Amino acid sequence: MKIEGSVAVVTGGNRGFGRELVGRLIERGAKVYAAARRPETVDVPGAVPLRLDITDPASIREAARVATDATLLINNAGISTGTSLLDGDLQDVRREMETHYLGTLAVTRAFAPIIEANGGGAILNVLSVLSWWHAPSTGAYSAAKAAEWAMTNAVRQELRPKGIHVAGLHVGYMDTDMTSNITAPKSDPAAIAEVALDGLAEDAAEIIADEVSRNVKQNLAAPIVA
Repeated sequence: MKIEGSVAVVTGGNRGFGRELVGRLIERGAKVYAAARRPETVDVPGAVPLRLDITDPASIREAARVATDATLLINNAGISTGTSLLDGDLQDVRREMETHYLGTLAVTRAFAPIIEANGGGAILNVLSVLSWWHAPSTGAYSAAKAAEWAMTNAVRQELRPKGIHVAGLHVGYMDTDMTSNITAPKSDPAAIAEVALDGLAEDAAEIIADEVSRNVKQNLAAPIVA
């Protein structure tokens, strides 16, 4: 994937990690649609604000109607409700799945034909180490991210013949608004954005961005008690 000269759509591009991706893409010579439910909050110089709520089919259709020149889609938009699967509000569990899995899939379905028509390109799904490591306190988030990981691996095989490369980014906590209440070590989102784009440029299928994600991935084959 050549970043320079590409036309990128970044969901959740108005803040946090998405905002860092938008800035780094522009620095590397891409045209960037910074997609957000409130496009007026997009403040990265050079970015093209794009209204998009990934849980709203009409909003997705309208965004796809506008960004007809897209060659790169980065599915970054997400939420974190901190919901337990057994004790949490079931509506919050649904919100996690609707956003991370069904919403991401819906945006992918809308933009894949556009990318194909423009000669091919790439899709990057921002996943998480919590796709693989599942704690009760993040049960809803982990279940949704695990579903998104499986979806990423499946659509990669479907889209490869269409000239579209699909990659997944796995990373632990980043220092963003979403993790403001977490005291664990956090990565610099600007540095992770560089890692993500480097991996995308190298056509990596799985971009493992930090040490905690590498450690967890290496131990997936270990007994579950480990």
